[in-house]
Formats: sequence, C-alpha cells, structure tokens
Amino acid sequence: MDAKKRYIEGLSLLAKDDLSGAVAAFRDSVALDDQFGLGYLGLAQALDRQGVVDEAIKVVQQAIVLMPEDPLPHTSLSRLYQQKDLIEEAEEEMAESMRLQRAKES
Repeated sequence: MDAKKRYIEGLSLLAKDDLSGAVAAFRDSVALDDQFGLGYLGLAQALDRQGVVDEAIKVVQQAIVLMPEDPLPHTSLSRLYQQKDLIEEAEEEMAESMRLQRAKES
C-alpha cells in the first residue's frame, strides 16, 4: 500500500463524514511514510472533527516540522489554537502563515 493512496482514501472518507475511517486511513498514510506532511494535516483535520483537538494540535505540529515553508499547517494550527482559546498563539501562527504566503508570492 502507498501513503498517498491512503491519504486520498482518507480525504474521500472525510468528505463522506466517516471520521473513524478517515482517521484510520490518515494514520496508515503517515505510518507508511512518516515524512508525508499532507498525511499529518489530513489526520489533524479528521481528529479535529472528532473533537480531539489536543491530539490534532500535536499532529499539526509534526506537519510543520515536515513542511516548514508551507503556510497551510500554520493556518491549521492557528484555527486549532482558537478553539482552545489560545488567542495569542493563534495570532502568532496566523502571522507566520501570512509571512510564508507572502514569501511564496514574491
């Protein structure tokens, strides 16, 4: 099995609101390739939708390690921090996301 294939399956399951199936697919994805940042982002989104925000935060932080120049993980982390009422941290992550986006555009 291939990490990208399981990731795509996870997205499909997430779209069908099969959160348990999506979490399993995304976990498989990162188990098959622990350097696949999008797999971690998918897993974090599914965990967030299950209400497991603390674990979703840890998973997004791993995506940031793997994708340091990508603004998307920072945006995701900002949103998760907002849910936890960690407003200062959320603002810092959004600022970093915006900085990275501007850098990509220039």
